[in-house]
Amino acid sequence: MIKLKRAYDAAAPGDGTRILVDRLWPRGAKRSALRLDAWLRELAPSDSLRRWFAHDPKKWAAFRRRYAAELDATPAALAQVRTAARRGTVTFVYGARDPLHNNAVALREYLTARRTHPRRRTPGRREANRR
Repeated sequence: MIKLKRAYDAAAPGDGTRILVDRLWPRGAKRSALRLDAWLRELAPSDSLRRWFAHDPKKWAAFRRRYAAELDATPAALAQVRTAARRGTVTFVYGARDPLHNNAVALREYLTARRTHPRRRTPGRREANRR
């Protein structure tokens, strides 16, 4: 299970593994208060994508597509999250004000979609002829 929590909300025992998924440290937040297990900057959108999006809900669909393309290029960091999720609850910690349109939401959607609908390998000519 992957939960989402704003960096400014108190940590709870049920949060499980807490991972900060922003490229920038949340403004005014103390490291001790966040109680993080990891800070995976490589899972955050690039600076150019983050600035382009600027948390504009009108750009949400395009942001998710562009962000997914960036995430496709980070298999090692995604593997870390998947490993933690297999062990138990994972909470993505983020600093954005908008709880519906932020990279943590898009990241959870990305991981959930790929877990339930993995990319299928198209059989080659030899494999298709064996059937």
